Amino acid sequence: QMQIVESGGGLVQTGGSLRLTCAASGSSISAYTMGWYRQAPGSRREFVASIADTGEISYRDSVKGRFTVSRANAKNTLTLQMNNLKPEDTAVYSCNAERNLLSYWGQGTQVTVST
Repeated sequence: QMQIVESGGGLVQTGGSLRLTCAASGSSISAYTMGWYRQAPGSRREFVASIADTGEISYRDSVKGRFTVSRANAKNTLTLQMNNLKPEDTAVYSCNAERNLLSYWGQGTQVTVST
């Protein structure tokens, strides 16, 4: 079993930055694809960014050039650096670890971008 805890969310003005961290325990993340997802009120959860165990990285189009995902297997952590934040980035951001049929989620951290 893997436990995941996200941190780093908060309230920021448009154009500001936040750095989210996902800390995993109970199992090494090294063999997992790690990803960030978000869910805004009244909306479905959507993919934000991911980094595979191979290092391959993917982003949703709307965050390309603004968000950077990285992983530190030795520390069992995943980070999401978010720059030039926009009000439409407001959501609960959750971390996911996926490998074959295994999928683990954290509780999420709230990101609110004010105008």
